[in-house]
Amino acid sequence: MSKGKVVVAGSNATRIEIHGGGTGPTGQYLNETVVPAMALVEEGYEVVLATPDGTQPHIDPVSDVAQHFGGDQAAYKRGRTFFDTHPAMVNVRTLRSIVDEGLDNYAGVFVPGGQAPIVDLMQDPDLGTILRHFHERGKPTALLCHGPIATLSALPQAKAYRAALIARDLAKASDLAKDWPYAGYRMTVYSASEEIPIEEQVLHGKLNFYMPDALGMAGGLVTTGPDFAPHVIEDRELITGQNPRSDHPIAAKLIAALNRAPALHPA
Repeated sequence: MSKGKVVVAGSNATRIEIHGGGTGPTGQYLNETVVPAMALVEEGYEVVLATPDGTQPHIDPVSDVAQHFGGDQAAYKRGRTFFDTHPAMVNVRTLRSIVDEGLDNYAGVFVPGGQAPIVDLMQDPDLGTILRHFHERGKPTALLCHGPIATLSALPQAKAYRAALIARDLAKASDLAKDWPYAGYRMTVYSASEEIPIEEQVLHGKLNFYMPDALGMAGGLVTTGPDFAPHVIEDRELITGQNPRSDHPIAAKLIAALNRAPALHPA
C-alpha cells in the first residue's frame, strides 16, 4: 500500500532567454529528478510526474553524465533507466490534471532543477495553484537547485513579474512581488556564482536575472552556501536545496517531512 502520492513538477523547456537577445539550450537535470524520485518510491510513496504540457521533461545533456551521480557509472545507469522506463516517469500528466483531480489527494510536491524551471514553471498558473494549496495546508514542498524559482508561480501576477525581471524594470518587479506566500521564509537556491560555468560554456551569454535576486525581491530570505557543495534549508513546510549535489540531502529531508505529516484522508 502506498504511503501517499507526491507530485514531481517537471519542466518542458528546451531553450532559455539570454540577456541582450537570443536563447541558449536548457533542460531539467537528470540526477535532480531521479535521485529524489527513486528515494520516494523506495520509501513507499507513489510518484506522479506532471509537466505543463503533459510530456516528459527534456533532460539537459549537461546533466546526463555519471559526474552528477558522484562519478558512479552504475548509479548513473540506474537513474537513466528509471527515467526512461519506470511508470512514475513515463506516465506523465499535465499539471492541470493534478489540480482537477483534487490536491487533497497529494501528500507532497517536489520540483527539480536545471535552468528549465526559469522558463515555464516560474510563471505556470497551475503550478501556482498547486503551491498555494500546499502552502495553505502546510504540506511538504521541496524544490532543488533552480527549482525554488518555481515558487514565484504562486505570485498573483507571476507572468508579469517574470517579464519585469527580464526587462530589468526593478521598480515594476518590486510592485508585482507583493502578496507572495513565501515572503519571510528562509530558503536557498542556485547562486549567481554557480551560474558562471553554464553561462560561459553552454549559453555563451548571461541570464536575464539570477535566482537569489528574483526570490529576494519577492521577500525570500535567501542564503547560499559554498559553490557546488550540498546545502539544504528547511523552514516550515518549505524545503530548498542549492545545487545538484544537494539531491540526496533534499530527498532525505522531504521523506522525513512526509513521514512526520498526518496520514491523508482524501475527500
